[in-house]
Amino acid sequence: MGHAVLPGNPPIDITLRRSGRARRLSLRVSGLDGRVTLTLPPRVTETEALRFARSREGWIRKALEGQERPTPVVAGTQLIVAGKEMAVTEGPRPRLGEGAIQVAPGRSAGPQVAALLKALARERVVAAADLHAARLGRPYGRVTVRDTRSRWGSCSPAGDLMLSWRLILAPPDVLDYVVAHEVAHLEHMDHSAAFWSVVARLRPDFEEPRSWLRHNGQGLHRWRFAD
Repeated sequence: MGHAVLPGNPPIDITLRRSGRARRLSLRVSGLDGRVTLTLPPRVTETEALRFARSREGWIRKALEGQERPTPVVAGTQLIVAGKEMAVTEGPRPRLGEGAIQVAPGRSAGPQVAALLKALARERVVAAADLHAARLGRPYGRVTVRDTRSRWGSCSPAGDLMLSWRLILAPPDVLDYVVAHEVAHLEHMDHSAAFWSVVARLRPDFEEPRSWLRHNGQGLHRWRFAD
């Protein structure tokens, strides 16, 4: 990995990535964090690559302008958690209260909020997995919750479930649908018609939360919890 800067107002940071499989230069602007990545084939020089990036500057800036900027989570931030509006406030210790997420003063709020949301997400995921797995009559393995970027959930061949804890920021039906989707993989490890019939048995209304996630899921990543 290399790094370059495209001059302008503002300057654009570009990550240079060389790939032995790439046949041509390609640019990608991440829809999650706005990172601009320029992939180089083996024999293309960085000078040629930057010339290519400058020729696509208008496209890059337009793509970046259309994105939501990362929003840091601090005291006073308003979040929607499991369908309920909650404000980040300071108090004696970190905890989830009625309509508020309390964080200890003198420490960064974001990591404290993330820890609380992760614990709540795990609790909700396990409850939903228990319900849907019981309906199928199939046991699942371990449950983990992570801050994933490429997928909302997964089910391993061993039956272990992984879900993004950011789903706790979505409506409750959305989290439940994603859990049902992954539990359905306990019966079919593909996305065949048979698989979707299992999803429909578990969540007859699955198209609605699936559509919500398709249109609004990217917004769940705009919140920045790191220092």
